[in-house]
Amino acid sequence: MTASVFETVESNVRGYCRAWPTVFATASGSWLRDEGGREYLDFFAGAGALNYGHSNPVFKQALVDYILNDGIIHSLDMATIAKRGLLEALRDLVFVPRGLDYRVQFPGPTGANAVEAALKLARKITGRQTVLNFTNAFHGMSLGALAVTGNAAKRAAAGVPLPYTHPMPYDGFLGGEDELRWMRRALDDTSSGLDKPAAVIVETVQGEGGINVARVEWLRELAELCAARGILLIVDDVQMGCGRTGPFFSFEFAGISPDIVAMSKSIGGYGLPMALVLFKAEHDQWAPGEHNGTFRGNNPAFVTARVALERYWADDALERSVLAKGERLAAGLAEIAAGCPGTTTRGRGLIHGLVFTDPSHAGKVSQAAFELGLLVETSGSTNQVVKLMPPLTTSEDELDHGLGLIGAAVAAVCG
Repeated sequence: MTASVFETVESNVRGYCRAWPTVFATASGSWLRDEGGREYLDFFAGAGALNYGHSNPVFKQALVDYILNDGIIHSLDMATIAKRGLLEALRDLVFVPRGLDYRVQFPGPTGANAVEAALKLARKITGRQTVLNFTNAFHGMSLGALAVTGNAAKRAAAGVPLPYTHPMPYDGFLGGEDELRWMRRALDDTSSGLDKPAAVIVETVQGEGGINVARVEWLRELAELCAARGILLIVDDVQMGCGRTGPFFSFEFAGISPDIVAMSKSIGGYGLPMALVLFKAEHDQWAPGEHNGTFRGNNPAFVTARVALERYWADDALERSVLAKGERLAAGLAEIAAGCPGTTTRGRGLIHGLVFTDPSHAGKVSQAAFELGLLVETSGSTNQVVKLMPPLTTSEDELDHGLGLIGAAVAAVCG
C-alpha cells in the first residue's frame, strides 16, 4: 500500500489520526463523514471546541454574511464592530445576569494562550511567583501551562525545568481525605517551605486528567481558603465552560466567583480559534500592550461567538437540556459499566467517563467504537478512561444511538 501524504509530509507528532484512520470530508451537527461517505457519530466534539455541533447553520449564515460584506478579519486589538458586538453580548447575557464585574482580555486564540496570560497577570498583581496547581491537571502545552500540568510525559516534553509551581492533591486524589488540609497547613506554617503563592489554578472537572469531578463543597472551601489568604483563584474553563457541565461557567454550581477565568475552545461558537481571559475589575492592572498577540483580533470568531451567546444563552433552555441529557447519559453508562466488572462511571453534564481497572480496555473500547462508527477518546493518567463529550446540541435519539454503540464496544472488549 502506498504511503499517504499524511505519512510522508506531516510530522510524526500527529495523534488523533492514528486512532481514527480515515480521511474526513464533511461534518454537520453531531456527525462527521469521511471521503468514502461513511458516517461517524461524534462524541469527541473537537476536544470540546464544538459544543454547538459541526457547521451550526445559525453561526454559518452569520459568518458567510460577515465575510461577503467585507467584514474585518484581522485587527489585532483595534476596535471593530464585531468585537463591540461580542463585548456587549458578554456583558448583557453572561456577566450581568450572574452578577459578575469582569473585564475581558483577548490573548492569543488558544486555551494555552489564555492560561499563560492568566498566570502572568496573577504574578503581576501580587508580585509573587509561585502558582499552586493540582494533581492530574492539564492546562496546555506551552511552558507556563505545562508548569501547572500534572502529566509526567507532557511535562517531560518541555525539555527544561518547569519552576515556580507546586502541586496539591485534587479533590478525591487521597481517597476521600480532606485534600485541602495539607494546603491549609503548608500555607499557614512559616516552616513548611512553601512560599506564599500568587494564585491557585484549578479545573472544576479535569477532562484530560480522567474526568475527575470536584465536589461543590471542595470548590467552595478552596475559594474561601484563597480569599482568606490573599491568593488569587484562577479557574481554567477552557474545556468545561460554555455549557459543557450545564451552566455557562462550570464553577456556577459552587456559587463561587473566581478572580480570573481562562476560556477558549467553544467560546468561538463555530470552532474558530478564540480565547478570553476574564478577571475582576480591580485586577485589570495591565499596562497598554503589556501582553499582546498578532491573532488576538480574530473577528470571524467574534461574530460566531456573539451569535452563540445570543442563540443559546439568552435564557436557560440549553442549560436545562444539558442537565437532562447528562442524566440520560449517566444512567446509560452506569448500565453499560455494570456489564464489565470493576468498571465505574463519573462526570457532570455532558462530560462523562467510563473508568476501567485495566487501562488497556479503554483504548480497545475506543478503537472498537470507531469501527462501529462512534468517535470517543481516552483520558486519565494511564489512559484508563473512555471520555464521552458529545456536542450539547446532540439530540436524545443521537445520544441513545451513541450509548448503544459504546455499549456494543464495551461488550466486544469485556465480553
